[in-house]
Amino acid sequence: MIKRKAYAKINLGLDVIGQREDGYHLVRMIMQSIDLYDELTFSERDDNKIVIETADPRIPTDEHNLIWKAADQLRTHCHAEDKGVTIHLDKHIPMAAGMAGGSTDAAATYIALNELWNLSLSTEELCSLAVKKGADIPYCIKGGTALSEGIGEELTKLKDMPSCHIVIAKPPIDVSTAWAYTTLDSAPIENHPDIDGMMQAIEEGDLSGISKLLGNVLEPITSGRYTVIEDIRQILLSNGAIGARMSGSGPTVFGIFENKNLAGAEHAVNELRSRGIAPELFITTPLTTI
Repeated sequence: MIKRKAYAKINLGLDVIGQREDGYHLVRMIMQSIDLYDELTFSERDDNKIVIETADPRIPTDEHNLIWKAADQLRTHCHAEDKGVTIHLDKHIPMAAGMAGGSTDAAATYIALNELWNLSLSTEELCSLAVKKGADIPYCIKGGTALSEGIGEELTKLKDMPSCHIVIAKPPIDVSTAWAYTTLDSAPIENHPDIDGMMQAIEEGDLSGISKLLGNVLEPITSGRYTVIEDIRQILLSNGAIGARMSGSGPTVFGIFENKNLAGAEHAVNELRSRGIAPELFITTPLTTI
């Protein structure tokens, strides 16, 4: 039996710079793992079934789940169709939230089953397989602070993000990633985030500089439809966040608070909870390694 933590991510910067003929968007993103995670337990079976167990009724437990797809792809690639596994998922990362919850669970599956089934694949081999199931999965396999390019599979490790508190706030709505990108295609992007400037601020360990350069070209799309996103962002800023933005296609908003201002982060969480506009709330930290 193997246990794995599957860590969520936020986008410090998310830019779309083009589109391939197959419809995939070309991106430049700064990705950051945070200390908020799902927990997965993998137990070998005597038969060749892939069985997913979870207490959350919203989560499919069949071939529609990325966990199942990852496990099936891995054993087919390695000619290990006789292998079976029971995977128990304890879900903590908000769903449909722009935090790679499904992708990170799949990433944990590639890593754990490579070990459980003694497949001996390298990290790069796992990433090459994983990108066929989701552009975020290779990043979730590697984690940390990284520049993500191409469709998300071209990863450059960056210096660790400085220590801080990060408030995660998800309003009670779900956002389709496909909808956000399709809507983005219908209008020109007016403001591209300064990804190179963000990389420089990370290299210098400049938390203030990082926070000032937070940017996400999908935020105007999602917040234009759901005004609660900007409401949350303003509450985070009014409580001392030195930067706040939407993650991914949303609707989750994160706020960065300096280490000395944990009280501000806690006050922001209490205010958001009392207003009832973000029922899923967490105070977490950036991860250096996973």
